[in-house]
Amino acid sequence: MPRPVRAEAGAAPRGRRLDLAAAAAAAGLAALAAVVGTAVERAEGTLHVDWPPLYAVWSPHAGPGTVPALAVAALVVAAGAPLAARLRWRPLVAATAAASVAWTFALALVDGWRRGIAGRLASPHEYLGSVPRFADAGAALRGFTDHILLTQPDNWPTHVAGHPPGAVLTFVALDRVGLGGPEWAGVWCVVVGGTASAAVLVALGALGAERAARAAAPFLVLAPSAVWAGTSADGYFAAVTAWGLALLALAAARRVRAPGTVAFAAGVLLGWAVYCSYGLVLAGLLAVGVLVCARGARALPFALLGALAVAAAFTAAGFHWWEGYHLLVERYYQGVGSVRPYGYWVWGNLGATVFAVGLAVCAGLRRAVAAAPGALRAVRRGPTAEAATVAVLVAAALCAVALADLSGMSKAETERIWLPFTVWLLPAAALLPGRDGRGWAAAQAALALLVNHLLLTGW
Repeated sequence: MPRPVRAEAGAAPRGRRLDLAAAAAAAGLAALAAVVGTAVERAEGTLHVDWPPLYAVWSPHAGPGTVPALAVAALVVAAGAPLAARLRWRPLVAATAAASVAWTFALALVDGWRRGIAGRLASPHEYLGSVPRFADAGAALRGFTDHILLTQPDNWPTHVAGHPPGAVLTFVALDRVGLGGPEWAGVWCVVVGGTASAAVLVALGALGAERAARAAAPFLVLAPSAVWAGTSADGYFAAVTAWGLALLALAAARRVRAPGTVAFAAGVLLGWAVYCSYGLVLAGLLAVGVLVCARGARALPFALLGALAVAAAFTAAGFHWWEGYHLLVERYYQGVGSVRPYGYWVWGNLGATVFAVGLAVCAGLRRAVAAAPGALRAVRRGPTAEAATVAVLVAAALCAVALADLSGMSKAETERIWLPFTVWLLPAAALLPGRDGRGWAAAQAALALLVNHLLLTGW
């Protein structure tokens, strides 16, 4: 079993009691969001979700993914930590990616192939319906912003209008190589999205926190957020962002032979992420966290060049990011964004996040926050203490979540929208005592299984 990553001083029993208290407080927040949200929706109908704070409906069910999901959960809970401790590094990264993909596929198949995977991206609000409009990709990009507002002719569907064109261009590219249609799109999102866990491991290992990465591996696999990563494009966005940050960590920590080239590639991926989702500009906070943990910014100029290359390509093609963003804000308040109450969602979103990250991560967040005051000092001293590395990355993710929340542009559906940020909260579970690992991992799996079997989620 991986040794615990020390995060705080003090008596162990007291720390474990505080862990349970933090988990109970998080569960209370989620329950309060559900009770208050249900009352508001019944009285006013302004939340526009059927099972607040989640975008879901009550629908107990089972499906072909039920048995595989139970099997994956049992295997990871029973053997995940010992395997993570014993496996060599590269096989561990590969095994984590494979297990995450299997877990996500199994959870999606609880709803059946058609409803769980093949039909999810076939909605008229999704990207695939707009693929034919990119027969002339150049013309579509030049006129992209002309169709964002609801008042404009041939306005884009909700998700196309709500994102820069990199999102829909992904599915255009799949179509061009013969992988068109919702089935391939769903498989793409599950497989690529499932690798985000491996990217987080790579980043932690590059930053000198391999022990923490090994301790976090079972929690990265059994993340309840997999319910929403399969199948949604946001799971794919999360993976693109995570791999960009992983490459940045490798380059910044000089763990590769050509750090400048790797940093440039990191910038390209992070730049592409920003052109897939406007909100991913906040991933810059995570990039800063990576550079702080690496104790150097030599990779930054190369990464900026990579990101600027992506921006220059889109700008030359006729799409202007800032123009698109300002029109998106206007479009957002032409729809349910103008109705959903900020006063509820500014804290209800956090209740939804509890469902996405799980109670083990909430308990670990308490330890990460406790470690935060000394984290920057530990990083500066070097070599970086592992708890400090986790604390810095978790703090960066929390800041991104907080800014997204306060912006008012994330009212509801944050269990899906915030996947690129919440995946970086998961390593907080590595700070929990190793002897409690199986129990906390079982709690993570149980939450995901309950959500997927009792609710029919919108994603």
